[in-house]
Amino acid sequence: MLQLLVGLILFLGIHSLQSLAPQLRLNAIARWGDLGFKAVYAALSFLGLYLLVQGYAQVRLDPVVLWTPPRGMQHATILLMWFAMVLLAAAYMPANHFKSKLRHPMTLSVKVWALGHLMSNGNLADVVLFGGFLLWSVLVFRAARKRDRLSMHSAPEGKLLGTLLCVVVGTAVWAAFLMGGLHLWLIGVMPLTQV
Repeated sequence: MLQLLVGLILFLGIHSLQSLAPQLRLNAIARWGDLGFKAVYAALSFLGLYLLVQGYAQVRLDPVVLWTPPRGMQHATILLMWFAMVLLAAAYMPANHFKSKLRHPMTLSVKVWALGHLMSNGNLADVVLFGGFLLWSVLVFRAARKRDRLSMHSAPEGKLLGTLLCVVVGTAVWAAFLMGGLHLWLIGVMPLTQV
């Protein structure tokens, strides 16, 4: 569990700098330069991700069950994952209505992903992992929206084609995870067999 916690703290901590500790980030850039900061950022991100994945895999071998989710929660998670994948696609597609209206679809995607997985997984490792990501996404989204209000910058206008592309790409990624075996390959669990 310690490895999972350290990985989670490193990964989410470094990804919180811009939103939750902008002055610390600016000080680090001033001290190490832009390239030096990016190198440290990347190294800590990869180390945190590695520890998080390895720690989660180890803790899953000896699960501590906190609760058993009701059967319908898996169905809700599958639906929420579709929304999460569409929002994830929206973060990278130019000129879409999701980005125009929501401003931070990546953070919202993480929030929906974490909530969905919390709803259908009741082990301690799941609560730590997905609960950590959910808390992070709530705090970062709140800070980003506050920064948006202060900056008064308007988001680029969304276009129908960009929005449709988000839905198509998000649905394709969702289907690859759900039915194409990507979730099984990455995580070791086939979602449809859990329903």
